[in-house]
Amino acid sequence: MSTETTTAAPTTGPIPDLRMKRPGGLAALFYDGAITSWRNLVVLPRTPELLFFTLVQPVMFVVLFNYVFGGAIEGSLPPGVPYAQFLIPGILVQTIVFGSAATSVGLAEDLSKGIVDRFRSLPITRSAVLVGRIVADTVRLTLVALVMLVVGVLVGFRFEGGLLAGVMMVVTAVSFGWAMSWILANIGLRVKDPETAQTAGFVWLFPLSFVSSVFTPVATMPGWLQPIARNNPVTLVANLLRGLAVGHVQAAMVWPVLAWIVGITVVFAPMAVRRYRTV
Repeated sequence: MSTETTTAAPTTGPIPDLRMKRPGGLAALFYDGAITSWRNLVVLPRTPELLFFTLVQPVMFVVLFNYVFGGAIEGSLPPGVPYAQFLIPGILVQTIVFGSAATSVGLAEDLSKGIVDRFRSLPITRSAVLVGRIVADTVRLTLVALVMLVVGVLVGFRFEGGLLAGVMMVVTAVSFGWAMSWILANIGLRVKDPETAQTAGFVWLFPLSFVSSVFTPVATMPGWLQPIARNNPVTLVANLLRGLAVGHVQAAMVWPVLAWIVGITVVFAPMAVRRYRTV
């Protein structure tokens, strides 16, 4: 009776390192941020409730306001301006603002489930998780903006300023949503609970969006409320989008919006990064 022995083949030379090479320095932040962004995007189709509130709810707002309230509100618009032409730019801003609340909820959920701690145990840049969340939410907001414009065309909205103006509408709206996401990121990192984060976000997003020119002209509001609504950043962005839609944009419409986007980002982005490093 013979016994067979198996001998492993000897290795010659150094064993190759098959692990993926990571860049260093600032490139590592972009590299790790891209990976975490993809992680946040692939889970989106697996959360039907998020898809509903992201895509279906804005469509319901468009249909309801355009066909239920449009006849009453259209009388307060300049002659010859259909309500859909006024509504779509405004409701696009509102949808983007509401959509930015997903940043706070997502971060709070990751914190409550310990996912952030798991990421920290990996050899990745510390801020990559936060950057990845913001980038993924920006991609999602872009999708929402495109869907809203398609629905707007179906109910009568037209790009009178041309295709480039339509592209600038999306860029402007998403840029504002990106800036707002930094505010919501601070909320999510502080409350650390998804339900509380959602409540803390919407409790001020609702008045911010409704006390504006999203649905009605500011001139139809009470006199004491008009200065607040007129200087509301949501109103300023909505008015700029309306100007882009008709191809009539003035510098006085652009600079306040840029100031709000840059100002919000400069103030709240560093705050979010510092907070994330200490949670």
